[in-house]
Amino acid sequence: MAKLYSKVNLYLEANSKTWQEEEDNILLQNDGSGDYIHTWNVSGLAKPTDEQLTPYDAAGNIAEANGNVNKTRRRKYGTWRKQLDEIYHDIDAWKARLQSIKDANPRE
Repeated sequence: MAKLYSKVNLYLEANSKTWQEEEDNILLQNDGSGDYIHTWNVSGLAKPTDEQLTPYDAAGNIAEANGNVNKTRRRKYGTWRKQLDEIYHDIDAWKARLQSIKDANPRE
């Protein structure tokens, strides 16, 4: 099951809205029995019900899985300095290394 954060992000995106974290327009909390929307201040969009968020569960799972893949890839790619050094010394080896990382960590 996708996290509430992921489902809310997808709900906002589907309704052409954004999560403005710097303004705390949406706050999620957990009272020990699960996450819930504590604060919802999104202009022109009502706070979603659980039923409205349910359709975003599968897409949320994919988004979370792809987020984990992206983190793994970034860690394995190394710094941009290391990559520039690889490109300078042997661009074909650099391309092959990155492709092997992508192949080992596919997105859904």
